[in-house]
Amino acid sequence: MKQLLTLLGLSLSMTFGSAFAADAPAPAASATKTAQQGKMATCNKEAADKKGDERKAFMKECLSAKPAAPVASKKTTQQEKMKTCNKDAGDKKLKGDERKAFMKDCLSNKG
Repeated sequence: MKQLLTLLGLSLSMTFGSAFAADAPAPAASATKTAQQGKMATCNKEAADKKGDERKAFMKECLSAKPAAPVASKKTTQQEKMKTCNKDAGDKKLKGDERKAFMKDCLSNKG
């Protein structure tokens, strides 16, 4: 009887274990694959009117092209501005209200 229960337990754990493993996403490879799939879809759309060797050459060039540099976001620009203003305030050895006023003016400048 113990052997039967042990066998049944092992059978269930193997069944449920493999089911959970199948549902689990693949680690880091899936993100890279998704990016490549997106690139492939974009290139395919752009090559829709091309045929034969022309399409082959276009796809090779399109898929091997490096992605465009990301556009600087406002957050990055704001972070850079904050870093610059902090450095300038430190260089001027400003403290307290003077520093506060300087930082307000520095960060509000457009450009």
